[in-house]
Amino acid sequence: MLLPLGAWAQAAGEAPKLQDWRAANDAVAQFKRGHIDLLKWESKNLPEVPAVPQTKPNLVLMAPADVVRQAWRAHPELARVQSILGADVVQRVADGRLEAVDPSLQRRVDDMGELLEVAADARKIWIEAVAARKALRFRETALISAEAGNELGARMVSVGNWSPLQASPFQLTLSTARMDLSRAQLAVAQADGALLKLLKLAGTPAVLGLPSEFPEFPGEAMAREAWAQRLDALQGQLPQMDAVQNRVASQMAFDVYSTGHGLARINRDEVLKVRRFITEETVLHYNGMLKSVWDLLGEVRNQAVAEIDAIDAERDFWRAEADLQWTLQGGAPTKFVSLGGGSADAGGPAAH
Repeated sequence: MLLPLGAWAQAAGEAPKLQDWRAANDAVAQFKRGHIDLLKWESKNLPEVPAVPQTKPNLVLMAPADVVRQAWRAHPELARVQSILGADVVQRVADGRLEAVDPSLQRRVDDMGELLEVAADARKIWIEAVAARKALRFRETALISAEAGNELGARMVSVGNWSPLQASPFQLTLSTARMDLSRAQLAVAQADGALLKLLKLAGTPAVLGLPSEFPEFPGEAMAREAWAQRLDALQGQLPQMDAVQNRVASQMAFDVYSTGHGLARINRDEVLKVRRFITEETVLHYNGMLKSVWDLLGEVRNQAVAEIDAIDAERDFWRAEADLQWTLQGGAPTKFVSLGGGSADAGGPAAH
């Protein structure tokens, strides 16, 4: 069952021995389209990996409003505030539409600040959990690619077409992919744990059900003029000292938000677009035998890294957006989002 892939690996070598070359071509000749059909043959004939049973979620939080309301339930003292505000205002806060909430409520309704703070924290931690799960899927893809590259490299060594030195970069790539996956799995566990802790459900049988995607990304960021107008309207509702501190905090929040939106947009609309084009072209060239399997596997890893960078950028934007909205209701985040830089091109080892 492993002969076709082994023969394929032999045929990919730069200086195969004559006997090995003939054996490889005899194996490839069984298939009309050579390497393409070899891949399809293996995908159909290799034993299926049994699916890991998934625990059915019993706490489904598919939208930010869901987690905000669940977080409020963990604070029974906030029920009185919600009753005073009324269903319409409460829904706006839960949805994150704070621009439609009268900032004077902070001054007129006791514990309004706590209601807003709990909502902001819930949104940010929920975004973190969604992002961690999205990134995990691409780390799994990168590992599959690294495993395939390492396996092919090992077979090239076994038939004498490569030296162990030539295969060693693929071993390192596999080790790195395994470590990255372990970190991603831990990130999911930590993010889920933080969310359950926020909801005061840590240690319970709660199993989270979260969406596979972020909320719809806004095409346009809040304009500086709109931010300034909302901030000016708020300032008159705050004591002088609080107003000064709030203006400083909101300025910082707006700068992070604005930059975060720009970075996320570039990742989504430019970097990923180009990376996906490169991947599609690499597949076409591979199918036409103009690119090697090493090129294809390397590009799979490159795209996985680009996807993760885009996830991180959008995660940072949404967390910054929650901070900004909170400051425009008088809130004061203790720290702001640190916008991470994108990873360099994964590259990976080249075949020699």
